[in-house]
Amino acid sequence: MRSKSYLGLAFALFLFSSAYSIFGQSAPSGRTRKIPIAIGAGFSGYNPDYGHGHILGGTLWIDYYPNKLPSYLRGFGVELEARDLNYGRSPDLPGNLREDTAQGGLIYAWPRYRNFRPYGKFSEGYGNADAESDAGLRYHNSRTIFSGGGGFEYRLVRSVWLRADYEYGVWPDFFKHPATPTTPALPAGRLNPQGFTLGAVYHFDRSRSR
Repeated sequence: MRSKSYLGLAFALFLFSSAYSIFGQSAPSGRTRKIPIAIGAGFSGYNPDYGHGHILGGTLWIDYYPNKLPSYLRGFGVELEARDLNYGRSPDLPGNLREDTAQGGLIYAWPRYRNFRPYGKFSEGYGNADAESDAGLRYHNSRTIFSGGGGFEYRLVRSVWLRADYEYGVWPDFFKHPATPTTPALPAGRLNPQGFTLGAVYHFDRSRSR
């Protein structure tokens, strides 16, 4: 599971670096500061919906807001997100529980009000979860997942913004898999992890930060 999660994270970083390179080469020298990309990271606290309790981890965001859009589409962008929840588990959660996600989707940022800017988003991607039962049996599930959420950004200084983010996930048919000699069959059910992330985002497009 870890390798798949890291591959998703590496893919997101590759897209970001590629886009950065393209804009840096094609933009005139007077516009090199107006790259419409933001990158950030945060600390996440989630209810994994795998039993009761909480689990902690980290999140990476890469946002792209096209500069040339019709007026009725201004504020829309694309977000890539990767999250690894693997620390600070509640005692009543399954041992070795870990949830990793790599997603991409739409984000919409409302016009800035003073130093505040709210946003909403919807994503689709890939999720992995590992857990260990009290009997020592290990479970691994991978699914196409969906999520929706939103939050706000608060400008700290120039292009650096504080981000408070909430997200609600949908993992369909999570427990639906056949029995094996070491893993018993479990009834199908939807998993709905949800939680908050607090972090910082750097906007390379200086014009969006003014």
